[in-house]
Amino acid sequence: MRRFLLVIAITIVGLIFISRLFYLQIYSEGVHDIFSDNALRKVYDYPKRGFVFDRNGELLVSNQPSYDVMFIPREVKPLDTTEFCRLLKIERPRFKEIFEKAYRYSPWLPSVFIPHLSKEDYASLQEKMRKFEGFYIQKRSLRHYETTIGANVLGDIGEVNDAIIARDPYYKMGDLIGKQGIETSYEKTLRGVKGLKVIQKDRFNRDLGPYKDGIYDTLPKPGSDITITIDAQLQAYGELLMQNKHGGIIAIEPATGEILTMVSTPTYNPNLLVGRNRSVNFSKLYNDSINKPLYDRGLQAMYPPGSPFKILNALIGLQEGVVTTQDRFYCNHGYSYGGRKMGCHGHASPLAMNGGIYNSCNAYFANVYRRIIDKTKSPGTGLDVWSEHVKSFGLGNYLNNDLSVGQPGKIPTSKTYDQLYGKNRWGSTFNLSNAIGQGEVLTTPIQLANMTAAIANRGYYYTPHIIKNIEGHTIDTKYTTRNQTTIDKEHFEPIIQGMFDVYNLGTAAGVRVNGIEICGKTGTAENFVKVDGRRMQLTDHSIFIAFAPKDNPKIALAVFVENGYWGARFAGKIASLLIEKYINDTITRTDMEDYLLKHTLEHEYAKPYSGQAFGINKNTTLEVVDEPEYKQLKELLNQLNSRSKKSPEFKKNQGANL
Repeated sequence: MRRFLLVIAITIVGLIFISRLFYLQIYSEGVHDIFSDNALRKVYDYPKRGFVFDRNGELLVSNQPSYDVMFIPREVKPLDTTEFCRLLKIERPRFKEIFEKAYRYSPWLPSVFIPHLSKEDYASLQEKMRKFEGFYIQKRSLRHYETTIGANVLGDIGEVNDAIIARDPYYKMGDLIGKQGIETSYEKTLRGVKGLKVIQKDRFNRDLGPYKDGIYDTLPKPGSDITITIDAQLQAYGELLMQNKHGGIIAIEPATGEILTMVSTPTYNPNLLVGRNRSVNFSKLYNDSINKPLYDRGLQAMYPPGSPFKILNALIGLQEGVVTTQDRFYCNHGYSYGGRKMGCHGHASPLAMNGGIYNSCNAYFANVYRRIIDKTKSPGTGLDVWSEHVKSFGLGNYLNNDLSVGQPGKIPTSKTYDQLYGKNRWGSTFNLSNAIGQGEVLTTPIQLANMTAAIANRGYYYTPHIIKNIEGHTIDTKYTTRNQTTIDKEHFEPIIQGMFDVYNLGTAAGVRVNGIEICGKTGTAENFVKVDGRRMQLTDHSIFIAFAPKDNPKIALAVFVENGYWGARFAGKIASLLIEKYINDTITRTDMEDYLLKHTLEHEYAKPYSGQAFGINKNTTLEVVDEPEYKQLKELLNQLNSRSKKSPEFKKNQGANL
């Protein structure tokens, strides 16, 4: 009996060994995780990142060679750290910090020790790498921005963090990823796919050659080139006009929703965020609390829209049948209600709709707004009807675009005032500021530009977007699908005529450009800040919306200049010049150009931090830029104008710095 037990035991043990060998050599072969096998070395081959071109084919972003010092912590042998640190231009504490962080991540996996070596540093290090076991150099491409403009548009790339690695297994420690702008919006399109080489090692950690004859090796797949909708020359011109000013400009092609210009100032040279100095430069930009160059004012800043919002109230009034184009309202330097008065500048009275628009009469639009809200028995119902009309123009939401950042703005509903005053305890006079684009209404420049495009199109818009073409792909159909507003087409013509008369008879007559039929609306928005817990009023924001030509419009835009006094003083001039530049590719109103280059608003932005007295004085003498700076700006302007899209120099210098 014992003999049989011994045979059975030996048989069972043998079967166990055979089963285990079968599992290891046959079954597990297909699911072998080569990434966790310490006997294999994985070397990634990074692909070429896709190029970026502007709408006219001008190269904006390309690549340059870069060299990363890589290491596998477990394989590092004792070395002369003093010499190693000297070659890499780092301190010994930094060496220890990098090593320990990588070891915690994984002692077996490759990590970046020092990224982005220059060609010179690479050359001096390469010949001595044999002395530093466990370290090796990996070549990859780094971004090269062929221009100095559009930092907020183009964005940058930077090293992935632990959260990104945990979220997406494609990325490994030391990999680069789009951080801002189109680099992050179209990261998967631009990055391509990494190639991989798996190398077998022996027990002495020496390379033996490709693992399993290279069956797991893959070639890198380069990223796709993309063409964006931005007009690089128009972008450069907008940034130049906004020198020494804070604000945002968004210009859109109404027929397509393509974004032509996306200016945010103050800005910076995108090449500052490339290479080994990226971290230092990023910290400086991030910590600049006055200029906030990393804050995209065109997409993120939420401002009261001011008088341009009156256009929507006129359209809603016509749609709801509470007003006609001939109804007249009196204005006695404002609109009085409930013991208060909404002030207005002097003009003829009474006014019908056309005069109300081009004179920007507060009293006229206060009457229209009250009729809209009071149309039904419940002001809450009236306000919700008004709110839905407003939202149909893309206000109060993120617009579902392809931009990396944004804000929804704010369009109030009945719930907003129910929470403030109690249900059924408020009426139209409680929120009358909504009539003139103040009150609880907040919008971003891109929302106002989109609203303007919808008006230019007589009732519809295409989702604003920045992608024009992707190599080998088609763009999302949501960018070619019309979004219809709730306003009937026939109501737009009298409104557009009023906007046209703003330039011919009204508040923008001084910024008219001969030969172009421009429709616009000036705006001045009150500007409040809190200083030491007190609410104080600063100089008003300058706002302007416009489109041109009047028929078959090619461009619609919104301009915000913070602390710019009133609409025509800064924003109106900028809007007119950008329209002339885009449509005619030349400038006749050089007087407005000169004014914008000469005058600075930097003194206004220092007020909240200097303890100066607050208050609005529209007759304040503006500060003038220093003569050397003015000459430099004029030289930049001359260089830009010499590169007209119609000139042979432009075609010859495609890709040159602007």
